[in-house]
Amino acid sequence: MKIGVVVVAGGRGERMGADVPKQFLALSDDRCVLEATVERFAEALPDARIAVVLPGDGVDKWRRINEEHRFDVPHVVALGGATRFESVRRGLGALPDADVIAVTDGVRPFVSHGLIRLLTEDAAEYGSAVASTPVYDTLRRRNGEVSEKADRNEFFTVQTPQVFRGDVLRRAYEAAGDGDGFTDDASVAEAFGIPVRYVMGERSNMKITSPEDMAVARAVYAWERAAKRG
Repeated sequence: MKIGVVVVAGGRGERMGADVPKQFLALSDDRCVLEATVERFAEALPDARIAVVLPGDGVDKWRRINEEHRFDVPHVVALGGATRFESVRRGLGALPDADVIAVTDGVRPFVSHGLIRLLTEDAAEYGSAVASTPVYDTLRRRNGEVSEKADRNEFFTVQTPQVFRGDVLRRAYEAAGDGDGFTDDASVAEAFGIPVRYVMGERSNMKITSPEDMAVARAVYAWERAAKRG
């Protein structure tokens, strides 16, 4: 079975307020966020072909960071589009013969090896497997000038990786036209009539979007490395 991984890293990261896109921010002296994410998948799926999707003006920077950090994890680079949908579609084009394809955010560097493998195995068997978690906070629903309590048991959050059989995901993206309104791969698949299997994800599988997230991520990454050395 040929496994492909699309790592989507085409965002600008305006909410981060940094001088560079968040995927290029340093987690440590020798790893940026995106390198750590790619490395995590290469460790979990050593035979997978990895496509990193970048904005056109980010390719040279990515290569410079790789050289500086001596980052040699094998991967191919695909140019991203104006939307996440188009970036994923271009990433799929770089993996034409993959039987199973995982799509993940380039700024989720802490997904566990176990979850990556579980999702990949489930997708191979059932056609799809998407990481999700329950809602733990109390929810309120706006109703005009007031709010009312919402039943959190009716909701769940969706993460990446989102993993599908390759032929299924390609057909769904081909049928979705320009992808207007789609924000993740599960939505594209469901619009095409594909049942999506939601699998328990991990609260530690954080998506780095803010300066506060970045501070937490650096601490977690340092702790993980110290634990490995220990």
